[in-house]
Amino acid sequence: MQRTLTGEVVEHIGKQVMIEGWLHKKRLLGGLSFIMVRDRKGVTQVVVEDKDEVEKLRALQIGTVLRVEGTVAKEERAPGGAEIHDAKLEVMVPVLEAPPIEIDKPLDHKPENLETLLDNRVVGLRNLRETAIFKIQDRVLEGARRYFYKNGFTEMKTPKLLAKPTEGGAELFTMDYFGKTASLAQSAQFYKQIMVGVFERVFEMGGTYRAEPSSTTRHMTEYVTIDCEMGFVTFDELREFAHGLLKSVIDFVWEECPAELKLWDARKPLMSDKAVSITMAKVHELYELATKEVIHDKKDLTPAEEKWICEYAKKNLGTEAVFVTEWPASSMKFYHRKTEGNETMCDRSDFLFRGVEIMTCPMRENRYDVLIAQMKEQGLDEIEEGYQAYLSAFKYGLPPHGGFGWGLERTTQKILGLNNVKEATLFPRDINRLAP
Repeated sequence: MQRTLTGEVVEHIGKQVMIEGWLHKKRLLGGLSFIMVRDRKGVTQVVVEDKDEVEKLRALQIGTVLRVEGTVAKEERAPGGAEIHDAKLEVMVPVLEAPPIEIDKPLDHKPENLETLLDNRVVGLRNLRETAIFKIQDRVLEGARRYFYKNGFTEMKTPKLLAKPTEGGAELFTMDYFGKTASLAQSAQFYKQIMVGVFERVFEMGGTYRAEPSSTTRHMTEYVTIDCEMGFVTFDELREFAHGLLKSVIDFVWEECPAELKLWDARKPLMSDKAVSITMAKVHELYELATKEVIHDKKDLTPAEEKWICEYAKKNLGTEAVFVTEWPASSMKFYHRKTEGNETMCDRSDFLFRGVEIMTCPMRENRYDVLIAQMKEQGLDEIEEGYQAYLSAFKYGLPPHGGFGWGLERTTQKILGLNNVKEATLFPRDINRLAP
């Protein structure tokens, strides 16, 4: 008999079907027993009446792999509106040891239980609510990819072993590379700018590595970035594109994942039709006025300010996503563009979503001579091996361009209202965790 997936069982009322999957839950009662069988489409309820069939389940634990044949009956109270009767069971792979956590019940995401949750990730991901997180994350990726293709982008894959760090500083993983020092990519920055000279509009979805010496709710040492770079674009156009991308992805997720979103009681984010921008100085001013807290270092935003300005924007500006602009040039990367007419500022914006930065969205300096001067200002040597190929792209002509690195896990976290970015990461890596 051909296998039927759980999501299709309801289409076979009154017919014989065969399903294969994992034992997800069992209730062995006196005369009537029930089990739930899980596969990639969800779960199906199976009624087991025959005593011999019930005995097959007696010593088996959750996770046992089963083949079940039976007749489909309509049952509104069952998942999917149908269940299987007259079940005949075949134990394909028995599990005799109880799993370390109960995957048939909602798992506790309280901060004090997070490490236990992550220690048992391999099994815990089989929990339907945990699975839902990563089905939604998959749709975030697919929604983004569709938006990029719709807007004329080409997908690329860039190296993650580099001769020279992109960002520099202490947040760098280095290694011996056949007698040379190599580093893991902190971003796709150099390569995506190079590729503007080839395809004009490019994107990449891949791993990013930062030796982040913290164990906060928002930082990890490895995470997925959706990188984008656009040629022949203005600063305003870049922000509008990024805003449209997030808005489109949110709409796509809500169309594709109603059941998964319901498992987390997720509320659709409020998004404006057009990008909303607020200067950093204005954020400091509004925050200090509202909280009476003085911000001494005004070259950046504090986490408290990021959270507060998103709440302010939701209440007063009709959006939960806002750009913060007018960043000081003193804190910019060498490849950022200074603001024309005011070189104390740079054309950078941070895109905040539900209280956290999900992307930095700046324009780049595309003029070769100016770029070289900015490198020297920051003590960088343009003749070093790691910079030569990058700089040649500018020497031989790059148009005005800008882009961003968009954090996949942070976005997933905020869509679902999770407390920690690690909850939205399959197998998180931070200063304390290299397994599973």
